[in-house]
Amino acid sequence: MQTSHAEPHLAVQDFGPDAPPVPRVLAQAQAHGAASVPSTPHMPSATLLATTVAASSLLTACGGGGGNTASGGGSVAKLPPPTLPQAARFLGQAGFAAGSADTAMLTGQGYEAWLGAQFALPPSSGHFDWLLAKGYGTTAYKYNAGIADQTLWRKLLSAPDVLRQRVVLALSEIFVISLPGLSIAWPAFAAAAYMDTLEAHAFGSYRQLLQAVTLSCGMGAYLNLRGNQKGDPKTGRQPDENYAREVMQLFTIGLVQLNPDGSPKLLADGRAQYTYNQEHVTALARVFTGWDFDTADANANPGFMRLPMRHIATRFAAGDKSVLDTPIPASADGPTAMNIALDTLADHPNVGPFIGRQLIQRLVCSNPSPAYVARVAAAFASNGQGQRGDMKAVISAVLLDPEAMAPSIGVASGKLREPVLRFVQWARTFGVTSPTDLWNVGDTSNPGSRLGQSPLRSPSVFNFFRPGYVPPDSALGASGVTAPEFQLCNETTVAGYLNFMQGVIQNGIGELKPDYTAELPQANDAAALVARYSLLLAGGRLGADTLGVITAAVGSIAATTDTARLNRVRAAILLVMAAPDYQIQQ
Repeated sequence: MQTSHAEPHLAVQDFGPDAPPVPRVLAQAQAHGAASVPSTPHMPSATLLATTVAASSLLTACGGGGGNTASGGGSVAKLPPPTLPQAARFLGQAGFAAGSADTAMLTGQGYEAWLGAQFALPPSSGHFDWLLAKGYGTTAYKYNAGIADQTLWRKLLSAPDVLRQRVVLALSEIFVISLPGLSIAWPAFAAAAYMDTLEAHAFGSYRQLLQAVTLSCGMGAYLNLRGNQKGDPKTGRQPDENYAREVMQLFTIGLVQLNPDGSPKLLADGRAQYTYNQEHVTALARVFTGWDFDTADANANPGFMRLPMRHIATRFAAGDKSVLDTPIPASADGPTAMNIALDTLADHPNVGPFIGRQLIQRLVCSNPSPAYVARVAAAFASNGQGQRGDMKAVISAVLLDPEAMAPSIGVASGKLREPVLRFVQWARTFGVTSPTDLWNVGDTSNPGSRLGQSPLRSPSVFNFFRPGYVPPDSALGASGVTAPEFQLCNETTVAGYLNFMQGVIQNGIGELKPDYTAELPQANDAAALVARYSLLLAGGRLGADTLGVITAAVGSIAATTDTARLNRVRAAILLVMAAPDYQIQQ
């Protein structure tokens, strides 16, 4: 990762006439080196929010773990109901925010009851139907990708099926398509249909999910499966290898052979064993020929985008084929050949540890122990009833594992919160709504002025960050700790995030406004207010020093009027969300 060495911009903006100035970039230092913490008259340099190095030092506690709360194969012992901090922390992993109804169910009935209720919830109103209902299905919007942002934010910020939405966001960062890469008519509808597909299969079978992703129009357009044709010796045309390569490298088996705990299998000379080679890619590309949109006129309306692609036999490569040296007979037609290929890939022993580890990273921690990965891989191999790839069993194993339940030194429980997750948590915690149902947050990809990340806007098929990323020139790098989200962390994004969040905490964004009415009565007591946000936003994990500094800063703001109390609320939220103790989800 390349980063600028320019000093981050430090602007000061008042929260109101009764509030002291709060720096928009709150003492955040360079992502890959120590830097002094700028001070203000109200914010001593030795106190709040040291550096991203401080954040990374919290994460170096990851690794190891154990216990007997959960076991492999999808069998999970009954867990006692959580305390309020435990419930808030769990909801930060399994959802987005510690909502009152979810917290009440968790503390009253326990984790299993909450998961069961979430698994039973039907998907909320779909992305595709919402775009149609808003009138975007006309030719005036045929090439408008930006309208997809509205429905993506709508569901992230308001859908009641929070577990499904959190898992779908994770899946969209594993099975990646990206709006900037959809150079087709109706890109917003392709993205909407794709997200609806992920929702439909998030709690089902991994094998069915893999096929639905493969045949989706969005994936077909993004990785060139759509329009892939048999070779033509007259023109020199060869089958496109893009999807064949990525379905192996990113969606199923990865680059190297894995043990059940996710560690690489090694040859006698210590080298890793690769899962496939170029010949395998070329052979599989021939299997994936003949697929195209199921429409005669892609310009008329976007309805075809929600249909699986259809197979055109005349474009299908003839002759014998193979997938990872498993033969596919020449007699197999296109759909049959694809099924054999996907069955072979889905049954590969790598899939459980490869996909399981990434789900752990997206939901719980960046650097899970081999034992944690092995337990999740065992749940993938069998849900306890002989079913392989049961996503409910895998998700439960990820969330209820001992290392997920018990955040402490030596337990792999830490991850840098993705910028999108921080923003969504704030919005859900403080009741952000969209009065006209526009959800006009927009594209938040700009790293200098927004979040540096936006749903379905990854710069490549490799997501915003790589699952094996180890931050260089850092304590994490020296310890060999994987910390994918730190690939987004540099001087620009640190400043951009805090500047953006100060604006939205105070003013909302677009037509979306927060509701702090219920917070004002808490604001008379600075310590109680900060403790409340430590609980709701950080699961009670802010350290005593951080709590003390933030409390002192918030307490220095007068609380004599509702305006002043509102200033306290806004300042407390921002300072908590800037703290390394918060930004590292533990």
